[in-house]
Amino acid sequence: MIKAIFFDIDGTLVTTESKALDSTRKAIAAAQAKGILCGIATGRGPVDIEERIDHLPMDMFVTYNGQIVFTKEKTIFAEPFSQGVLDEIVDFADRERRQIIFGGRHHVEGSSIMKFSQSAAVKKIAGFIPSWFPVRMTRKFMQKFSSNRKRERFAKLGILKEPIYQCVLFAAESENQKLAELLPNCSFQRSNPYSIDIIPKNGSKYHGIEKFLTAFDIQPEEVMAFGDHFNDIEMLTHVGIGVAMGNGQAETKASADYVTDTNEADGIEKALKHFDII
Repeated sequence: MIKAIFFDIDGTLVTTESKALDSTRKAIAAAQAKGILCGIATGRGPVDIEERIDHLPMDMFVTYNGQIVFTKEKTIFAEPFSQGVLDEIVDFADRERRQIIFGGRHHVEGSSIMKFSQSAAVKKIAGFIPSWFPVRMTRKFMQKFSSNRKRERFAKLGILKEPIYQCVLFAAESENQKLAELLPNCSFQRSNPYSIDIIPKNGSKYHGIEKFLTAFDIQPEEVMAFGDHFNDIEMLTHVGIGVAMGNGQAETKASADYVTDTNEADGIEKALKHFDII
């Protein structure tokens, strides 16, 4: 019996227009009416989360790839970077003149370009950026010619005096191994070809989900999860029913128990009906 359902946001819960389909709203309401807890598991932070999910009424929130887990009543889990690891990330970003943002509980700071890239307006057009977009070349150009190349640019940010739960770095997929070697005390999650999420070691969406399940005495086999990208694979393979969206990555689909229709074509409603959840 399914007792909880977790949804990724971009490419899953909402459309490319960052809107929730009417079918999705009705399906989630129907599941909640049967006593099933519905929530999100996302790489996004808690900042403006209600707008990110188009004001869908959710019961729980696993944010920053599992680093902050909460309900509207309480915080269940929150694990920021240790000061030593955060210093390593800041030193790297300043030394390499990288574009990066630092995520706190209530706001994010850092590269203005990266902050803009996280906006809802940009997310709407991200799906139309071609896969061949030269991320690595663009990154090198920005490193060399950016108008804001001050020494210790990031080290002086006020937000670094607060707990930091996740960083988002502009980076090509070809850099994955290099970053893992440069920052061995971090974990990396990717949901697009243009940027990578940096979180504390061994962090993940499923790690955050586990914290929620323990708090509410729910077993993994009593959980259903929906996702579309690489950072969803672990949770899809560890819950009772893992559902990949039809628009998802091939590897994500291969890891799922079931592949539903796309986020534009009632995929969530169809999967919940397929498994007799609603």
